[in-house]
Amino acid sequence: MNNIYGIGIDIVNSKKIKSIIQNNKNFKKRIFSKDEITYCEKKINKISCYSKRFAAKEAFAKSLGTGISKNLSFKEIEVKKKPSNQPYIKLKGKSLIALKKMIKNKKYKIHLSLSDDVPFVIASVIIITL
Repeated sequence: MNNIYGIGIDIVNSKKIKSIIQNNKNFKKRIFSKDEITYCEKKINKISCYSKRFAAKEAFAKSLGTGISKNLSFKEIEVKKKPSNQPYIKLKGKSLIALKKMIKNKKYKIHLSLSDDVPFVIASVIIITL
């Protein structure tokens, strides 16, 4: 039986992310993985790309009920794309360990939805235990 473990949602103003990126040279390296940076830098609207990923990371943390804490790392919550262009979250390191501890090593699925209406982007995450 599948159970919803948690739901998280986050909205981000892309203008704010643009300002942070312009004024904080370390922001991208601190928040995004190398793959995410490479992906977003190839996009025409880089700021929207970064904003969606930031919102997804925040929504994921909220779905755990913790927010970004000592057990989670922004860079280890990575937003990827399937060949169908559907976004998904890939966890690594201490963020993956934290999730597995919280759900008591059950199998899980993370659902991610991203949308935008400039200047806003929104992300929703649902974690289901299988």
